[in-house]
Amino acid sequence: MSTAPLIHVVDDDASMRAALVRLLNEVGFEARGYASTGEFLLQPLPDRPGCLLLDVRMPGPSGLELQAALQERHIMLPIVFLTGHATVATSVTAMKAGAVDFLTKPVRRDTLLEAIGRALARDAKLRTELEAAARLRALFASLTPRQRNVFDLIVAGKLNKQIAGELGIAERTVKLARAQVMAKLGAGSAAELGLLAEQLRRFSA
Repeated sequence: MSTAPLIHVVDDDASMRAALVRLLNEVGFEARGYASTGEFLLQPLPDRPGCLLLDVRMPGPSGLELQAALQERHIMLPIVFLTGHATVATSVTAMKAGAVDFLTKPVRRDTLLEAIGRALARDAKLRTELEAAARLRALFASLTPRQRNVFDLIVAGKLNKQIAGELGIAERTVKLARAQVMAKLGAGSAAELGLLAEQLRRFSA
């Protein structure tokens, strides 16, 4: 399987689509062309680094509608719009919805490749964050119910004695659970546990 980033090119103009796919393949990417937003949505999306190079005005659903559909499906593929029908309103809508860039045809090669580079950098950052979130969730899932209760109270700033009273257990039991929580989560202090709790909240938002 290729390790090159995969660039999806959605454009109803066959000659433009072919030219873009050829250019992207020449510079080291793997590019796939689609004649419509519907054709793109019907294809399985591989889990690999990449981005979407997307026209705005096409027969059937528009590029903006595809952008909205991907968001509804929680598909966070970075998008670079490339269109011959640019308006201020359209570009504002696209950028507010999270597009990396909004380019107009004809576009200079360097400008296009720079935009794709930014899209791939965003994709890499997102993938790193998702992997970190998965690891963190796995760590928290390893906690027993009692350890999770102790964790929550530590993060809330409670002392061992207070935690023992609140949970109706011995203080030595709290100390043991505290040590187990620290070991499982790889934390060395209550402050580090607080940071992990904040990360978990952010990833779950």
